[in-house]
Amino acid sequence: MTGRARIVLLLLAFSLLSALITGHEIFFNLTYMWGGLVVTAFLWSRTAIRGLSIERIPWTNRAQVGEYFIERFRLINSSRLPKLWIETRDLSDLPGFRVTTFTVWLGFRGPTQAGAHSSITVTTDLSPRQSRDWTIRTLCSQRGRYQLGPMLVSTSDPFGLFPVQINIASKQYIVVLPLTAPIRSFPLPSGRLPGGEALRQRTHQITPNASTVRDYVPGDSLSRIHWKSTARRRRLMVKEFELDPLAEIWIILDADPRVQFERPPEEDEQVVEIGQPYKLPPSTFEYSVAAAASLARHFLALDRTTGLISYGGVRQVSQPETGDAQQFRLLESLAVIDDQGKFSLEEVLKIESPRIPQGATVILITTSGSDKLITGVRQLMHAGRQPILVMIDPASFGAELSIASAAESARRIGIPVRMIQYGDSIGDALGAPRRPGRYTRAA
Repeated sequence: MTGRARIVLLLLAFSLLSALITGHEIFFNLTYMWGGLVVTAFLWSRTAIRGLSIERIPWTNRAQVGEYFIERFRLINSSRLPKLWIETRDLSDLPGFRVTTFTVWLGFRGPTQAGAHSSITVTTDLSPRQSRDWTIRTLCSQRGRYQLGPMLVSTSDPFGLFPVQINIASKQYIVVLPLTAPIRSFPLPSGRLPGGEALRQRTHQITPNASTVRDYVPGDSLSRIHWKSTARRRRLMVKEFELDPLAEIWIILDADPRVQFERPPEEDEQVVEIGQPYKLPPSTFEYSVAAAASLARHFLALDRTTGLISYGGVRQVSQPETGDAQQFRLLESLAVIDDQGKFSLEEVLKIESPRIPQGATVILITTSGSDKLITGVRQLMHAGRQPILVMIDPASFGAELSIASAAESARRIGIPVRMIQYGDSIGDALGAPRRPGRYTRAA
């Protein structure tokens, strides 16, 4: 019940009391008028919400930071009565909802304000058995997994006395993948297993190394059929594959909060203008995630077997594989990862290094410049792995810590180092080595 309804009820009570006391006809007429208004408005509001339904049709269930997420909504009136106005409020938790909102009341139309994470749309004059469509475009500014909905559908009687609403639950989600940058080249060690021979291990993946053929069994892909053997033996034969002799690539992301740094964004960094390239927030961890995502996409595009390890709030370990499916798995893992880990990077290396085979390339993405880390990386190299350090320089973000000495120590023992500073283009910084002390800002 609104304040307007309370006023009408007070007028009804006053008219009734005056009619009983004075007996004048005008007070009886006012009593009938206010009473009829209350009853009519109450019944109208109860029927106004019936027959309303809403459909939301996202163009995709994945988006990427810096891109627009587009949704189409359809409001349907399946009843036999027209709807004067319907307000739909979307309560999705996707940051940066673009608000399209109008207030409509008895012919007046003007702008109103909505919450930061809600979108309000008001539809007027919805005829029986009709529908209205509209589209909302949202700039994805933060990686993560977000819920689409629920939605509140509100309407009322023509006098606004008894508003009603229904809550339409939603089980749809969208995953906003982290920002990735194209990398022209990322020099790697030779990356071949000892002796340059195949592992002689069977795999369900299709690799360039077909070892033998076998009889077809239900469930085998048609792309694995060996047609020459099938014609010769007069029954379906499929190829068996072995693992690629190129060594695996492991990306290990440091999620230790003790080495991360984030400063408050400036005013010009908080606003992303339409048509302008998206800028990463001033957070070392967000730069680390963008670097990991860019490297994963780069190597998988080259058909290299790539895996991921990170100990955030939840342990994330993705076994090395190839293909587009692996790319989506890694990017989705990086979309939801956080920097709430309880283990330092050197501790993660001690735990996970036994699962990394000899000859594998290990790319460590970290903000740490500790001596223990350099010692752990040296031990990794002596154990037959090929480490590469991608270091996010916290000094360029305003922190008092510096990784310049640690980067130089790693170079002296033969470990390739890529350094990323705040404002750098991720692709350019990963594609070319840099000496500490150079501060290059992306245009």
